[in-house]
Amino acid sequence: MHTLTANDAKRNFGELLLSAQRAPVKISKNNKDTAVVMSIKDFEELEVMKADYIKHCFESAKEDLAQGKLVDGETFLKSL
Repeated sequence: MHTLTANDAKRNFGELLLSAQRAPVKISKNNKDTAVVMSIKDFEELEVMKADYIKHCFESAKEDLAQGKLVDGETFLKSL
């Protein structure tokens, strides 16, 4: 992933937007990774994947509940 400083991103904003259409671009400020600029297509695909994962987790939890696979809160916290 290509990285730009915040100042470079600001100075070359048009170029940043063009680069982000090809691949995500990491922005750093004060030598710390701060943000990622990506195409709207990549962002929308990421949001769909996140929603699908949440649905999967919910369905898995419903199946566990239906099968009586339950864990009390204290046991769960101790396992962490």
